[in-house]
Amino acid sequence: MNQLLAHSDLAPIAEKIQAGERLSFEDGMQLYASQNLMAVGYLANTVNRRLNGDRVYFVQNRHLNPTNICAFHCNFCSFRRNGDETDAYILSVDDIVERAAQTYTERTSEFHIVGGLHPDLQLDYYCNMLRALKQAFPQVRLKAFTAVEIDYLARICGVDWQTVLQALSEAGLDAMPGGGAEIFHSRVRRKICPEKVDGDGWLAIHGIAHGLGIRTNATMLYGHIEHDSDRVDHLLRLREQQDKTGGFMTFVPLAYHPENNNLGRMRKLDFTTGFEDLRNLAISRILLDNFAHIKGYWVMITPALAQLSLSFGVSDIDGTVIEERIYHDAGARTDQGLTRRDLIHLIRAAGKTPIERDALYSEVEAVA
Repeated sequence: MNQLLAHSDLAPIAEKIQAGERLSFEDGMQLYASQNLMAVGYLANTVNRRLNGDRVYFVQNRHLNPTNICAFHCNFCSFRRNGDETDAYILSVDDIVERAAQTYTERTSEFHIVGGLHPDLQLDYYCNMLRALKQAFPQVRLKAFTAVEIDYLARICGVDWQTVLQALSEAGLDAMPGGGAEIFHSRVRRKICPEKVDGDGWLAIHGIAHGLGIRTNATMLYGHIEHDSDRVDHLLRLREQQDKTGGFMTFVPLAYHPENNNLGRMRKLDFTTGFEDLRNLAISRILLDNFAHIKGYWVMITPALAQLSLSFGVSDIDGTVIEERIYHDAGARTDQGLTRRDLIHLIRAAGKTPIERDALYSEVEAVA
């Protein structure tokens, strides 16, 4: 056993990891209780190297947000608009295709599409959008819609989740990004996003998607009013769902950003620290033994910290992004995009091997 762990409070957990044993809720709480970040990072790196070696994945992608008008009023959201503000908008299908074309290159392999819950945008609008994007960019994977969007579409269209997902799949949906999970525990969810589908519903929607062959990601919003126990519960419920349906590709811990939203104003919350960001990434890698990848989303935690996270269990740093709006509205101070060269440099400088992928983690091109 590494000397860092031999006489620490994490030695029993290290022994379990070495033996390939699954960790418990109590183990998760012990990891969060530990202030030995380097030891937690070492354990996460051990798990990640078993799964991914020194490979780190990135994608050339483009974010598209069809509308910022939203019927819901989540307390942590800085992106939503009521519809009467000067910066409220809805994009037509033609507008979306045109916006995608503005930065499209032959290397673009993913469009990441999420937006507000607009009561006038029915299922046909989203199916037409997917078809138009597939026609214009047939080789680009479409990763779109959170479980919250699927649930809302089902509500306003008077159909079930399966019907919505089947229609979107037939229109060209390749994958789902995993947003809207926030924190599953009902106590927290009632306070930060009471209108959204609950945790059980979020998991069920992803299970249906997996059954249809739609691969998905999963997220957790941390750094607001949740407790360590809520985070561990969230991670273990994701692990349980993955045992059942096996369709999750990546877990993305999302750091809460407090600017321009009610939760930050009312609770006087601040940005998460680097310690907290690395700890959440590392513990996620340790507990989610059936997930292939943990993503250090550079938009939220900065490129520098994302690079450091590659030694804390992270095997993906997302991609070029281009025009990220949701977290920049909440105070993100990072650039709205990075170049392929930037991403490769970050990965290589950390002593890792860059792998360019598409939305489904297929390697698209060898990195020279």
